[in-house]
Amino acid sequence: MEPTTVYPARLVRTMDPARPTAEAVAVRGDRIRAVGTVAELMTYPGAVLDERYAGTVLLPGFVEAHSHAGSGNVWANTYVGLVDRTDPDGRRWPGCRTLDEVLQRLREAEAELAGPDEPLLAWGLDPIYFPGQPFAAAQLDRVSATRPIHVAHTSGHVCAVNTAVLRRFGIDASTPVPGVVKDDAGNPTGELQEFAAMGLVGELTAGTGLLTIDARALRRFAQDGVNTGTTTLTDLGSMLLMDDDGVELYRSTVDDGFPARLDVFHFGAGVGPVSRPLPEAAERLVQLRELSTDRLRFGNVKLMLDGSIQGFTARLLEPGYLNGEPNGIWAVSPEEFREAFETFHRAGLLIHVHCNGDQTTQLFLDTLEAVLTTHPRPDHRHTCTHSQLSTAAQYRRMAALGACANVFANHIWAWGDQHMDLTVGPDRAARMNAAATALRLGVPISLHSDTPVTPLGPLHAVKHAVTRLTVSGRVMGEHERIGVQEALEAVTIGGAYLLKRDHEVGSLEAGKFADLAVLAEDPLAVAPEEIGGIHVLGTVVGGDHHASVVPAPGAGSAP
Repeated sequence: MEPTTVYPARLVRTMDPARPTAEAVAVRGDRIRAVGTVAELMTYPGAVLDERYAGTVLLPGFVEAHSHAGSGNVWANTYVGLVDRTDPDGRRWPGCRTLDEVLQRLREAEAELAGPDEPLLAWGLDPIYFPGQPFAAAQLDRVSATRPIHVAHTSGHVCAVNTAVLRRFGIDASTPVPGVVKDDAGNPTGELQEFAAMGLVGELTAGTGLLTIDARALRRFAQDGVNTGTTTLTDLGSMLLMDDDGVELYRSTVDDGFPARLDVFHFGAGVGPVSRPLPEAAERLVQLRELSTDRLRFGNVKLMLDGSIQGFTARLLEPGYLNGEPNGIWAVSPEEFREAFETFHRAGLLIHVHCNGDQTTQLFLDTLEAVLTTHPRPDHRHTCTHSQLSTAAQYRRMAALGACANVFANHIWAWGDQHMDLTVGPDRAARMNAAATALRLGVPISLHSDTPVTPLGPLHAVKHAVTRLTVSGRVMGEHERIGVQEALEAVTIGGAYLLKRDHEVGSLEAGKFADLAVLAEDPLAVAPEEIGGIHVLGTVVGGDHHASVVPAPGAGSAP
């Protein structure tokens, strides 16, 4: 008889309303056998006691429904972001608080490169933190006017390059591609917005960055999951699934010992020309679904419609941007989006659509309604992901159409001050990432990080959705705050629902996978502002135990 292992804890929070808390979890094989008191569970046949988690708090493993496996790869480049970050290996990277500090870090990285033609690649930049201070070719040329330099913005929707890169790829006043920013004289500044423009220099960054992965990146990504209590991850936008070698990379790496579950979404539209005709791509994804395992899931699609609000490339309805900046950039035309959406919908695939601006949400909803009218499909769970400026009226339509919303709560802290002061103004900012409105109107939600855009960490997302505090300490829309329990449900059973995995993960119930987050403190017993700082000791995935490599607060960390 296979043994049943009983794990007592200081507290078990199940996210199961039938039994919200318990003393212990019983695990048999890779599944939860039962949840209850220690006395109850020890009566099960073959029960043995394991007290390794006796002093901890156990929750369902967190579900991250919008992340990128490439976040395990970006650390190969130089980090120049504003805030301190911790990489998957537990090393802490100090932020660059000024543009001069950015340039100094680039100079230090440039000095370590070998050949004079080796490109200097960096990531994490966000000029909106430094209003009125340009950062493009003229500034990067101060690091080197001859070595190619490419610096990706945090959002992944904009980059800055130096004159050497512009020259190498023939980008000049005659370049007609939208997103190539030009000065008053018509000459390119070195800022490239969105994927058509960034693709002009794509050869420079091949093999690196957000959309590039290898086995090491996948393993580092999974360790980041362990470090943050996340047991189900997504690669929301893979460029590899139309290639057999790409599929084999996932299958050979995400094996039975991989410390997370991974749902892979094919990037179906929005990042340049598609690799296969849409019907052929849809048919392939349907076939790939048959290769799915308990740890690795194929058969999902990501479509992208616009850019980022803080990069001024998102598409906004009236009254638009605060200071009259021109509207953003469509990643694909509405006609191309309709064709892609309808093709993948008819194939029975799950679709998550990148919608930052409210004009983009409107197009998503108009398209969804038109397609459902022609091709009805129950329980589709198509999702508006980011959903940053979605209005109350749009959430009513989501509820009516059976759509979900994955809310980017991390933006409240990361760019809240900028949204209030620079992008949309305090009135519209107060309505951004409107989790309370979505829940009130019956829209299923989750909260996400979009890592590496913001750091992976569902407890931080919970904190941001509950407090709605910005970096400066202001509250960005007090009436859109949600409760801690609601936020915890969003990053567990909510995320599982958006991925159509709520029958397997997201709560601690008999028969579900034994996926747990092991915490030092109870999120409902600390001040909301402290939830993001709760130490994650590790995870359990399918009954396998994995340890965090991030030191406890106060224990010290790498410089």
